[in-house]
Amino acid sequence: MAKLSTAELIDAFKELTLLELSDFVKEFEEVFDVTAAAPAAVVAAAPGAAAPAAVEEQDEFDVVLESAGDKKIQVIKVVREVVSGLGLKEAKELVEAAPKALLEKVDKDAANAAKEKLEAAGAKIAIK
Repeated sequence: MAKLSTAELIDAFKELTLLELSDFVKEFEEVFDVTAAAPAAVVAAAPGAAAPAAVEEQDEFDVVLESAGDKKIQVIKVVREVVSGLGLKEAKELVEAAPKALLEKVDKDAANAAKEKLEAAGAKIAIK
């Protein structure tokens, strides 16, 4: 039997139906005593098959300043407190550029703590 190149094998697989490809995968697993988990998952997700989607819990949050509100000076002070390393000028520019992300990829507790402080100062905050 002539050896087929990778491109020739791919072309041959393109001509197969999903059922034929599924049968091939099963036969391949039996002959070589392996498990082809990824191709089997693709076949299982074929149109018409209802597969439950795995829901991952979000563990990184962004704290976004929507607006400074009426107490802009108070919000600037709290922004300097929440975002480390900011000077007065940088904090003012950040507040004036709203909507703007203040903290990115922080844990849930840090995001909620920053939100509480900023909202207490009069800012409008969104956590994404």
